[in-house]
Amino acid sequence: MLGFVSLLMDVSSELIHSLLPVFLVTSLGAGPFIVGLIEGAAEATALIVKIFSGMLSDYWGKRKPLAVLGYGLGALSKPLFAIAAGPGTVLVARLIDRVGKGIRGAPRDALVADIAPPEARGAAFGLRQSLDTVGAFCGPLLAMGLMLLWQNDFRAVFWVAIIPGFLSVALLLFGVREPAHVHAGPVVNPLRRDSLRRLPRAYWWVVAVGALFALARFSEAFLVLRALDAGLAVAYAPLVLVAMNIVYSLAAYPFGKLADRMNHAHLLAAGLAILILADLALATGAGWLGLGTGIVLWGLHMGMTQGLLATMVAHTAPAPLRGTAFGFFNLVSGIAMLIASTLAGLLWESAGAAWTFFGGAMLAAATLVIVLLRQRATD
Repeated sequence: MLGFVSLLMDVSSELIHSLLPVFLVTSLGAGPFIVGLIEGAAEATALIVKIFSGMLSDYWGKRKPLAVLGYGLGALSKPLFAIAAGPGTVLVARLIDRVGKGIRGAPRDALVADIAPPEARGAAFGLRQSLDTVGAFCGPLLAMGLMLLWQNDFRAVFWVAIIPGFLSVALLLFGVREPAHVHAGPVVNPLRRDSLRRLPRAYWWVVAVGALFALARFSEAFLVLRALDAGLAVAYAPLVLVAMNIVYSLAAYPFGKLADRMNHAHLLAAGLAILILADLALATGAGWLGLGTGIVLWGLHMGMTQGLLATMVAHTAPAPLRGTAFGFFNLVSGIAMLIASTLAGLLWESAGAAWTFFGGAMLAAATLVIVLLRQRATD
């Protein structure tokens, strides 16, 4: 049920986000640096807010009310995109949307971890992520169809996004039941030093790896810009995210199940290797074959690693501090994502599109070396 809630909200969000970089550049006159800054700030906001919602869900002992608030803010942000007259309004709308995502993210992930048996936790996160990603390719498909139907009327398409957004909130409100007791034991303040000391060294290692990974993987908005740079028509821009998310959706659940049976570091290393290949294909590929290969590999690395990182957090964090653990993980990753997307925009404007992806490949390679050295030291 949580997967279907995510699916509907992703249809709503991706109806807009698959067109947003093109809308900013062609209708509002923004450049790649502004696109990168808006995307980086928006995604970082979502991830940073997760720390507070995660802590509150631990302290309160309830996950669902915070998730409802977060999905509600996401739905309420959608009309702002349709009335935006400049990049400033788009930034405000993205921030409200991502604050909502931040509020709902850690409590929802903690709720999945609370419900799922430990031996099937990877599969549970993979299933939720897979359904979420179905929405992430249905949204762009719908956006493309509406753009063709309505002669590239961005604002009309943005108004349609309101419908699945509010359906998502209604499904969560009436269709999801939270367990009566999230965890046993007395309620503690997760901000206390003694509480934070209960987060083990293995957890902080996952946090560090997640930050390095975020530095290597900037916003998918640059995939859309890369396609436009290669000559893709504006109306077909959502096809980039459709293709990427189809692969992501198909890969997330089987790789989630694999994470329950395989060494996590080895699977993460494989995902980083795929990201390097994706960046190199996008940087050097000539024509649509190179671009398509890069997009497919990007989706594959997402399916291999995003549910895996959530599973690693869930495995290394104590149950009473699980929301806090997801929050801290996303705080650090959020700062890294802001830096990554801003640098990607600067590289694009100063050195060209290829160097944006070359830079991502180099950071991913450095992260891969660190993961392999750490695993060798622990074997």
